[in-house]
Amino acid sequence: MNAPHDISTANIAHLTVKSAEDMRDLGRRLAALLRPGDLVLLTGELGAGKTTLTRGLGEGLDVRGAVTSPTFVIARVHPPLGSGPALVHVDAYRLNGGLDEMEDLDLDVSLPESVIVVEWGDGKVEELSDDRLHVVIERAVGADADLSEHADDVRGVRFEGVGDRWANVDLGAL
Repeated sequence: MNAPHDISTANIAHLTVKSAEDMRDLGRRLAALLRPGDLVLLTGELGAGKTTLTRGLGEGLDVRGAVTSPTFVIARVHPPLGSGPALVHVDAYRLNGGLDEMEDLDLDVSLPESVIVVEWGDGKVEELSDDRLHVVIERAVGADADLSEHADDVRGVRFEGVGDRWANVDLGAL
């Protein structure tokens, strides 16, 4: 297991998202901050909105193909339609061996020219880069939850940018 994140060098922001469409829109806004070489780790329970956020990222990055969960194929590459980076979307849920088990995916080869998004990646792929963005999605509870009929759609999203790449990025502006 890797050591805990060095909070002294982390850039942290918290947001509340009230619907699936808002989660997708958040992904589109986040895409504007991403560049080739970025590693994004998504954490959250089943149905939290990880793939929905990634779908918005794909739209924002203007990549080819529908972004769907890569659970059974482990990884999908979405080439750019324009001059932007490709999106490599990985689902590490069924992988237990960490980076060693993921070597066959050649993520380290794809990273310099792509944005790599790894669902369920915590504790598995951090070694790919000292600079990474951790995104944790949780169902909002208590004061964060809206008491309306759409309360089940409300999510708390925590962004933690680790490393020099994320030190001066305004994640709170998302």
